[in-house]
Amino acid sequence: MLNISQSYIDGRFTPTRGDEAVEIVNPADESVLGRATLANREDVRAAIDAATRAQPAFARTSTAERIALLERLQAAMLAHGDALCESSILEYGGPFSRSRWVSRYAADCFGQAARTLEGYAFERPAGVDGVSTLRMEPVGVSGLFAPWNAASGTMASKLAAALAAGCATVVKPSELSPWQAEVMAQAIHEAGVPAGVVNIVTGRGADAGAELSSHAAVAKLSFTGSTPTGKLIARAGIEGMKRVSLALTGKSASLLLDDATLETAVPLAVAAAFMNSGQACVAGTRLLVPRHRMAEVIERVRAAVDALQVGDPRDPATNVGPMVGRAQLERVQSFIHSGIEQGATLVSGGPGRPAGLERGWFVRPTVFCDVRPGMRIAREEIFGPVLSILAVDGEDDAVSIANDSPYGLQAYVFSEDLAAARRIAGRLQAGTVLINRVAPDLLAPFGGVKQSGLGREFGVMGLEAFLEPKTITTG
Repeated sequence: MLNISQSYIDGRFTPTRGDEAVEIVNPADESVLGRATLANREDVRAAIDAATRAQPAFARTSTAERIALLERLQAAMLAHGDALCESSILEYGGPFSRSRWVSRYAADCFGQAARTLEGYAFERPAGVDGVSTLRMEPVGVSGLFAPWNAASGTMASKLAAALAAGCATVVKPSELSPWQAEVMAQAIHEAGVPAGVVNIVTGRGADAGAELSSHAAVAKLSFTGSTPTGKLIARAGIEGMKRVSLALTGKSASLLLDDATLETAVPLAVAAAFMNSGQACVAGTRLLVPRHRMAEVIERVRAAVDALQVGDPRDPATNVGPMVGRAQLERVQSFIHSGIEQGATLVSGGPGRPAGLERGWFVRPTVFCDVRPGMRIAREEIFGPVLSILAVDGEDDAVSIANDSPYGLQAYVFSEDLAAARRIAGRLQAGTVLINRVAPDLLAPFGGVKQSGLGREFGVMGLEAFLEPKTITTG
């Protein structure tokens, strides 16, 4: 049985001061794997104090020193890849293929940050006639919030950018991912990160998160999670004029254009919808289809979804694993019932458990057609394996329906005409548009518009999210 009762503060594993313990439960069979003691405000304050002490010296490190640190972290993540994969599978039910990808991605984040740093000019000319110099300086101690559905990957991506910029950090993973956070802390410790530069405190948002959001010594907040929680963090941070980056809720649309080849487009659209068992902010959960192609698309989607394997996330053949917990299972079931009650037509799946799975928090992969844009299943983020198919009449209608959402994180376009696809992409209100693919470019900026967030991560823009510009002008 696991017993996680320590936080990583000031380069050491120290007993967690909090007195709340939670069970770590395997969502695939509901067995208890262990217990974790959650950090409280006192733990967070100790972590912030350590980061504050470390910040001046770390800010003065050279680019070469930070590249070397990032490369050590990349190697450490690779060395802990199996443990990261295992904790992801058992702690939140991530399917094996997804969990393995995330464990490799965690290492890649540090390598890509090192590549970005190699060519970055922290000082360069600015203004008129060369009288001004622009200096990009570390923003300071940064609070990083990681969600449970991609804990190690999100921790790595945020840490990589912050460390590349020269910022000491305090990381608050979700209370649902203490095991993944523990593995990350072990890897970070073994990489030889200077004491206080990375601190990890796993706790609840209302306690540990609130302290991190409002503490005067924290200059920057970077949060990934739901829009309501992101707004709370932004409100808490504004009192101290903290710099804030938010990657929030999504309700991504997949646009299947008239000329799309269904043999290739439909499998990609299904993959976009059901990635990570649907527990992904970028999941393409609205499939927009030309009305005259609807019958054929429905049959292809039905066949593809019925072929998905649901079950043990350890099995490499599994496509859809369990929901992270009972509350999430019940939430997804409520959306499925809502779709039926509001008049959508079931294409595949439906309420209840998949056949043969009597234990574990499993949902039947579900597809609806005859979905209207105003239905709950078409407007709210479900965070589970549920796809809505909507009919559209031409490109203008497709763009209008895709944009008729309070969210704008990601979108997908499938077409044989790249020029047409790029034209459509330019009209979509989304931070990222993927054309004929579902894999992101991890050196390109990522973030949302509207209620899907503020700021960008990855690549140069991700680095600059942790930098503050200073202008020096001479007479």
